[in-house]
Amino acid sequence: MRSHLLNDTTAEHYRRSVTEGVERVAAKLAATDRPFTGVTADDLAPRIDAIDLDRPLRDTTAALDELEDVYLRDAVYFHHPRYLAHLNCPVVIPAVLGEAVLSAVNSSLDTWDQSAGGTLIERKLIDWTSARIGLGPAADGVFTSGGTQSNLQALLLAREETKTEELTKLRVFASEVSHFSVQKSAKLLGLGPDAVVVVPVDHDKRMQTVALAHELERCAEAGLIPMAVVATAGTTDFGSIDPLPEIAGLCEQYGAWMHVDAAYGCGLLASRKYRHRIDGIERADSVTVDYHKSFFQPVSSSAVLVRDAATLRHATYHAEYLNPRRMVTERIPNQVDKSLQTTRRFDALKLWMTLRVMGADGIGALFDEVCDLAAEGWKLLAADPRFDVVVEPSLSTLVFRYIPAAVTDPAEIDRANLYARKALFASGDAVVAGTKVSGRHYLKFTLLNPETTTADITAVLDLIAGHAEQYLGESLDRAC
Repeated sequence: MRSHLLNDTTAEHYRRSVTEGVERVAAKLAATDRPFTGVTADDLAPRIDAIDLDRPLRDTTAALDELEDVYLRDAVYFHHPRYLAHLNCPVVIPAVLGEAVLSAVNSSLDTWDQSAGGTLIERKLIDWTSARIGLGPAADGVFTSGGTQSNLQALLLAREETKTEELTKLRVFASEVSHFSVQKSAKLLGLGPDAVVVVPVDHDKRMQTVALAHELERCAEAGLIPMAVVATAGTTDFGSIDPLPEIAGLCEQYGAWMHVDAAYGCGLLASRKYRHRIDGIERADSVTVDYHKSFFQPVSSSAVLVRDAATLRHATYHAEYLNPRRMVTERIPNQVDKSLQTTRRFDALKLWMTLRVMGADGIGALFDEVCDLAAEGWKLLAADPRFDVVVEPSLSTLVFRYIPAAVTDPAEIDRANLYARKALFASGDAVVAGTKVSGRHYLKFTLLNPETTTADITAVLDLIAGHAEQYLGESLDRAC
């Protein structure tokens, strides 16, 4: 079995195995003609259940053949231009190369003596991102597993900076369309059930700052503590961007920590065309960025950035076997001193390779393309009497629903839209997402693929309308 360990004597085995795997994936990518096969869980589960993991195949080719059957054939392929569903991006090749390197070397980015250059590369990228945001010379941060962890760590720091033991008095303010991880973080941090104050949004799905000011004032009058305001730069459902400068002013007035969840909108940091849309982000105390959304990186690649590096001490614990206190005075750079995680992958390498090959302008140009595409998609939807579109996009998301002229019952229209989404997924011709707006079912395009065209959008809208009309026709037949 030692022949499977990656070392100096098995380098050729590694080369052959990885090459064979890469060739399989490349062939699959080249031959993919739709984003999904439409396979159901009931169809796929028996094939996986039938595999006896205690009886190895003992052959790489055989294992890859099996993988084709249970995974590659039926995977949902985000690179296909008609995958329009969630915040999943196609990935750039330099990042995939970085993934291959980091997996093989397997550095752990917790301590210097496990990573060396990896530590410094991650720190360089944190400095680069902080500078793009404009957080100032005292900024710092650390890579995380994703936006949920980044938001959790940011709110942990905010909680500790309030310097109070009365956790039930702490309040976090977030818009009604903010990410669910705000509520989850509040619970994990031991805050009370009423800790998250939901602030209404305007017609464009942006936090209403007048309402925020009212809630902050009400909090102060009640003797409560405004712990943090979470502003969103790219909501999951609408891609809407909260009014960051106004929110920053209110945070300063009430002494609240300002956190900007830019997991989605961070792509604007590299944009030459739309960077102004997140003006005000430089006034934040902390920022979440998800490179694996709008920087076209493989999962996972995220970070939390802070204006004041000293606040990261709230995540610091010292262990004699890992990062003893003496290492601080010896100026040994241990990233575990900043992180909620201990063992961490060298995910920063993917972004490093991307920047070194493509440059920030290359990334920004790709993100600009999808923002431009969303603007064109908005025009198509607004001009199409078959659909109701909710809000003009700030990023690359479109929320809409099919509205048949002959049907007035909102519940029946809901069912038609739900059916259309499900039927489209089952066909494998395209994948779209869904959400609720004011209690009604809507569909969603999340456009993160520069290869998607307006022709793709038009074709998918026609498919949606066709499936919805089929449902309504069958429903009418049943009623008769």
